[in-house]
Amino acid sequence: MAKKKKYYVVWEGNNPGVYDSWTDCQLQIKGYPGAKYKAFPSREEAVEAFRGSFDEHISKGVPGKAKPRPVITEEARKEIVWDSISVDAACAGNPGVMEYQGVDTRTKAQLFHKKFSLGTNNIGEFLAIVHALALFKQQGKSTPVYTDSRTAMSWVRKKKANTQLKRTAQTKLIWELIARAEAWLKNNSWDNPILKWDTERWGEIPADFGRK
Repeated sequence: MAKKKKYYVVWEGNNPGVYDSWTDCQLQIKGYPGAKYKAFPSREEAVEAFRGSFDEHISKGVPGKAKPRPVITEEARKEIVWDSISVDAACAGNPGVMEYQGVDTRTKAQLFHKKFSLGTNNIGEFLAIVHALALFKQQGKSTPVYTDSRTAMSWVRKKKANTQLKRTAQTKLIWELIARAEAWLKNNSWDNPILKWDTERWGEIPADFGRK
């Protein structure tokens, strides 16, 4: 009997996305600490799963063993640097319609918002961080920036967006913005700490679009 084909979702890895072979999946998780990935029986299920989070799917298929929801305590939330900005992105598809925003961590007041006809979630997370850094550079502020994306943090640290988004007429604008963001990172310095939002202990990041 022929072995059934599987599709692999990589939520956190060298280049997150949906892959149609274990070999390709391995390339994305090899050497990446804390990589998050899972196999699915169809591409449709894999694409849908990628739109959500790893935690929503890790316990599926294990009867009676649902993953307990994390307990969010006020004691844990005291660790949050409230005088900060939080950024997040959302994408309807991969690629698909993408948007990102930055909000005041304490009040959730929106500080900026951008929407594009075609992009990916990781690109949105990356552009959101750079947008925040450039905004505060202009204002002369060293305000901390929170993100829940390790991938975006890595791209900012390397000053390079490691995306496999194809260059087409539809993606021309987003590629121009990526190039502009990379150039800004290479030509500027900043004092703003880029901090990882601890979703497990603090709940969803304040900039979350609420579509999970």
